[in-house]
Amino acid sequence: MISGGHIVLYSRDAEADRAFIRDVLGFPYVDAGHGWLIFALPPSEIAVHPAETGGGHEFFLMCDDLDAAMATLSAADVPLGSVETPRWGRLVRLTLPGGGDIGLYEPRHPLPS
Repeated sequence: MISGGHIVLYSRDAEADRAFIRDVLGFPYVDAGHGWLIFALPPSEIAVHPAETGGGHEFFLMCDDLDAAMATLSAADVPLGSVETPRWGRLVRLTLPGGGDIGLYEPRHPLPS
């Protein structure tokens, strides 16, 4: 029935953020026309968290080794926040060229198969 998911990131500089995902993160992509790049993602998961009001969403990338991923991103001059250690893993936020941020974390929770 469901064959996949589609995530939309809104950006003040979509072209720069597309280039970042293509060139720095190295995600495979197709050009859907007029510079609209659609990127393939690695295997993903979805979680639902309780909240006072609904409608909010967050986007996180996952990695096996946060220190190694941060070293690679730092070498590419990607601005990184401080490492946080919530109970579910190790987390850092990285700033996209368009000014937004996304999380990158090394999970410490069970992963669905």
